[in-house]
Amino acid sequence: MTWWSWMVLGAVLLAVELFAIDAQFYLVFLGISAALVGLASLLGFVMPEWAQWLAFATMALISFFTFRKSLYQKIHGGTVGYRENLSGESIIVNRDLAPGAEGRVEYRGTNWTARNVGSAPIASGARVVVVKADGLTLHVTAE
Repeated sequence: MTWWSWMVLGAVLLAVELFAIDAQFYLVFLGISAALVGLASLLGFVMPEWAQWLAFATMALISFFTFRKSLYQKIHGGTVGYRENLSGESIIVNRDLAPGAEGRVEYRGTNWTARNVGSAPIASGARVVVVKADGLTLHVTAE
């Protein structure tokens, strides 16, 4: 194949992944591999067609197993469905909380409902420990 056909194939694969479907980055690495084979051909690395396809497949497989999982988790880590364990995190409450009472707190730039699940009252400005998170409600106890 000519260098420009590899580049077109790479661009199409990248566009499909980025704009049409979420293939969990498989098409991104296929597109990058195709573009690299096209770039090698453009720079004068003359290879028979079977060697081009072999280089394409080899680069794609190596990138799948080396980079895909970590890159996908970094980019999609904060999306819906991602669960992070907030237990043990420490925050400061800005109002008094009696045992069993709820109040609003700001944590990580978002307003949360904090519920005092401990047996002791919590004073305003006190540091508390998150026991568990249930949706946007943090179950907290005095530190």
